[in-house]
Amino acid sequence: MQMILGEPVLRCQNNAALFAGGDARRSPAKVGVAAQADFDKNSHIFFFADQIQLTAAHAEIARNNGQALLLQIGGSGGFACGACFLLARHRMRHMNEKPVVPVAVPVDVPVANPPSLSTSPSLTPALYVVATPIGNLGDITLRALETLRGVDLVACEDTRHAKRLLDHYGVRVPTLALHQHNENAAAEKLIRLLLEGKRIALISDAGTPGVSDPGARTVAAVRAAGCRIVPLPGASAAITALCASGVVDEHFLFVGFLPAKVGARRTAITALDSVNAALVFYEAPHRVLETVRDLAELLQPEREIIIARELTKLFEQIERLPLPQAFAWLEADANHQRGEFVLIISAPPVKNSSELEVETERVLTTLLAELPVKQAVKLATEITGQPKNALYARALALKSET
Repeated sequence: MQMILGEPVLRCQNNAALFAGGDARRSPAKVGVAAQADFDKNSHIFFFADQIQLTAAHAEIARNNGQALLLQIGGSGGFACGACFLLARHRMRHMNEKPVVPVAVPVDVPVANPPSLSTSPSLTPALYVVATPIGNLGDITLRALETLRGVDLVACEDTRHAKRLLDHYGVRVPTLALHQHNENAAAEKLIRLLLEGKRIALISDAGTPGVSDPGARTVAAVRAAGCRIVPLPGASAAITALCASGVVDEHFLFVGFLPAKVGARRTAITALDSVNAALVFYEAPHRVLETVRDLAELLQPEREIIIARELTKLFEQIERLPLPQAFAWLEADANHQRGEFVLIISAPPVKNSSELEVETERVLTTLLAELPVKQAVKLATEITGQPKNALYARALALKSET
């Protein structure tokens, strides 16, 4: 039973039989009223917001069932668990009954959508994009739980995986599979439900939907249909790894998963070589060795790598080392290759002014050999990041010299 705003509310209907059976012949509601009377008589006592055990609220139940009523009291300050014995003694003294040793009502039964303690209004029809834990279930937000309990349907990447999360928090809401193979069809169904006024939560297996996970196409389709989108912030493996990496670069580029095929992966890495920012990748355990080997071969050896695996889980590991040493570190221990990975590569080393001038001159000269001045300057500006006016002046000078 749970005390909310001074009114008794049944905590778990499955426990009702414990209080209504035998000679007690009392309904759960009457048990609750009897319990309230105890608190009315002892209103001078305050409790921490905690669960306490209290001898049964009705004398007949105490005599015949020997059960204890489990209450949760909202409040602060004062006495804690010891108050249960004070109230039990108080009641038995007035009823001339011998105290019954309290027996706790089981609380490991999942709670089917317990009442919300939030004072916010009910959820409105919308698609709620809900971030979920990347490992540790304790990382879910209060708002996410409130939303999951308040929607009509949960669209999830894997219904079996989602069930573990929902069961852990006692959420009883229907689920619908929405993954990369059925996203278009599932999105159409969600849109029909949203237009009917339903409230739907969108989650992925871990982290934030649409970030290297299904969901982006669904959100785009729902938005195009004119339905409301409500994002709920939460866990993200990329941000979690970044905040523990110690990388001090001003910018980072989230790349996500690189292509699985070797040629495409190496081409993508080569294209990222000149990006003046830290690079953030996701990688699966069966490809991490190949990916790290390619990164070490194609990027500057002065760069560092942060290997973060199993974030927020029991075997979490975050290792920072020079990029050329990363492959050997992974190969040295099979455990280093287990789990889901976030790989962070520090930004390329800063070149001094003379190196920049030489590189800029080379790029500009190469482009002028094949293109008109205007096009060459435009491309050189994009490649080198140097001011357009300065490059244009230098291009004209080079042209006049030829």
